[in-house]
Amino acid sequence: MTFAAPQPARKTQGVRQLILRGLSRAASQGKLCVGSLALPCAIGRGGRLPKRGEGDGITPVGTWAIRGVLYRADRLRRPQTRLPVRAIRRDDGWCDAPGDRNYNRAVRLPYGASHERLWRGGHLYDVVGILGYNDIPRSLGRGSAIFMHLARSGYKPTQGCIALSRADMVKLLRCLGPGDRVVVS
Repeated sequence: MTFAAPQPARKTQGVRQLILRGLSRAASQGKLCVGSLALPCAIGRGGRLPKRGEGDGITPVGTWAIRGVLYRADRLRRPQTRLPVRAIRRDDGWCDAPGDRNYNRAVRLPYGASHERLWRGGHLYDVVGILGYNDIPRSLGRGSAIFMHLARSGYKPTQGCIALSRADMVKLLRCLGPGDRVVVS
């Protein structure tokens, strides 16, 4: 997946680390903290642990770069951020088939192997931050499609992603740029 060039920054800032804090390792809710912001979020139903494999519902511990942002141009304006941004197309997908050569990569639909559709009926993927989990290098079966996306009402657990309210996601993206990372411990 290619992204448009990042928007020029008004002021150069250092690399930011977003720290994910939870009530416990098994908790499926937490706070994503950066600077003075402490934003409520949902995480995987399996909590914050080392990832065991595809479909385990775990938000993987580690430090993950924020590669870029996808958004639904039919539902909201282009997010203000210094990260690379691209509008989601109707034929965008993400391969989650461990044996496929495009595992944990963006694909065009229709696609022959198991995949997630990025253009969804609900609002979870109206804004998506692509996290650099299991992408360079990729390990087949280790987990795919770990994103930052919008939360369900009540911050219900995710399949392993980090989910924020729409207002908090927009606020967060405004302060992010290239090199910024999410730290899950």
